[in-house]
Amino acid sequence: MNVSELLKVSGGFWSSCAIHAGVKLDVFTPLAQQPMTADSLAEQLQTDSRGLAMLLNALTALELLEKNEGRYLASDFSTRYLAQNAPDYIGHIIMHHHYLVEGWNKLDQAVVSGKPVRTRSTHADPKVRESFLMGMFNLAMQLAPTVARTIDLSGRKRLLDLAGGPGTYAIHFCQENPGLLAVIFDYPTTRPFAEQTVARFGLSERIAFAAGDITTDSIGSGFDVVWISHLLHSEGPESCQIIVDKAVQALEAGGLLLIQDFLLDDNRAEPLHSTLFSLNMLIGTPDGQAYAEAEVAAMMRQAGLHEIHRLDIKLPNGAGIIAGTK
Repeated sequence: MNVSELLKVSGGFWSSCAIHAGVKLDVFTPLAQQPMTADSLAEQLQTDSRGLAMLLNALTALELLEKNEGRYLASDFSTRYLAQNAPDYIGHIIMHHHYLVEGWNKLDQAVVSGKPVRTRSTHADPKVRESFLMGMFNLAMQLAPTVARTIDLSGRKRLLDLAGGPGTYAIHFCQENPGLLAVIFDYPTTRPFAEQTVARFGLSERIAFAAGDITTDSIGSGFDVVWISHLLHSEGPESCQIIVDKAVQALEAGGLLLIQDFLLDDNRAEPLHSTLFSLNMLIGTPDGQAYAEAEVAAMMRQAGLHEIHRLDIKLPNGAGIIAGTK
C-alpha cells in the first residue's frame, strides 16, 4: 500500500455515507420512475434543495444516478437494487451499514475497554432491528441460491435453520429439495419478518417458525440437517460450543451439521474481511469474534461429529462452510 491508497481507504467513508444518505432519504425510488430536477425532488422529499443537489451530484459521480440538462435519473443498476419497490432491493443491508457507522467511530474505545460500544441488534430500536434482519435477507439472497444448489440434501427430510432470521436459506434449501421440511429457530421478535418472507415464497406449509433463545432454550430434535449461518461470530468460544453441542443433539444419527461463517486463516491475520468483521463483533457484542477454520472444526469434533471438512464452495468475503456428520 502506498500513501495515495492509504488516504483513499481512510477517506472511503465519504462515499459510503453519501450512499447511506441516498438510501435513507429514498432518492432512488422516485428517480427510477422519471427524471427530476433537484428542486422538484427536494419538494417531494421535503429536504433543502441546495443540500439535495450536492448529494445528487455526488451520487451521479458514483454512477448511481445519471444527470442530463439539470435533471437526475436513477441508473439501471440503482433502479434494480436501490428503488424500494424493486424485487432485488438491497437498501436494508445498506441501512444496516449506516447504523453501524456510529459504533465504528468508537472503535478505539472498544479496543481500550474490550467491551462493546453499541447496542446489539437483538435489543435495538425496531427500525435498526428491521434493517439488520432484512439486511441479512439481502446478503443471503446473493448466496443462498448457489449454496442450496451446491449442497446435496437429497433424501433429507427435516432441516433446522438455527438463528435463521427471515429464513432465506431454509427457503432456498426447500426450493431445491421438494421433500424437505424446515424449521426456523430465532428470537420471538424475528417471527413477523420470517413468516412474511416465507409466505412471499409460498412455503408457509413447509417452513415453520420456533421462537426462543439458542443458548438457553430447547431447539427441538429429530432433524437430519442443522444449518448454522453467520451465528458463531456473535458469541464467545464457550457459548459457541454450547450452540454446536445443542445442534448435534438435535440431529438424528447420520445427520449433517453445516456451519457457514466468515472464517480466519490459522494465523488469524487473513483474509481482510474476516479480520475487519472480527472488529465489528468487538464493537457490537460482549464476546463475539471471527473464528479460524480449525477452531470451528474443533468445536464440531468436541460435540462428537465425524467426517469434518470444509466444503469446496467459493464464497465472497472469506466465508466458508464446514460440514460434519453425527
